[in-house]
Amino acid sequence: MPKSALLTGTCHCGAVRLVLPRRPRSLTACNCSICRRYGTLWAYYKAGTVRVEHERGATSEYRWGDRRLKFMRCARCGCVTHWERSRRTPTSRMGVNARLFEPEMLRDVRIRSLDGAKTWKYLE
Repeated sequence: MPKSALLTGTCHCGAVRLVLPRRPRSLTACNCSICRRYGTLWAYYKAGTVRVEHERGATSEYRWGDRRLKFMRCARCGCVTHWERSRRTPTSRMGVNARLFEPEMLRDVRIRSLDGAKTWKYLE
């Protein structure tokens, strides 16, 4: 698959669809209290470059701590789809749950481990 090809992934029931502008350069496995519970694998993009497609009411959000991030999920099947800033700016980025994409789409993308539980440093 060309690195510039659009990638499409969905939640389990298909009610939420994510369209990425390109393959991610790397993926992040974070061990912070929420990411380890969600079991996510994050791909990061500039917020305006990812299309999140769904019908009205198909998503719900969860905010915690300082409430600066919204973790979005499908309201029907419960899959965590992405996170975004509560207050988006032109430079905001977002995290997309790469586990919603077929494994062969991302097979050779490097996975980096982030110690979000303690140091907020990559463990490499």
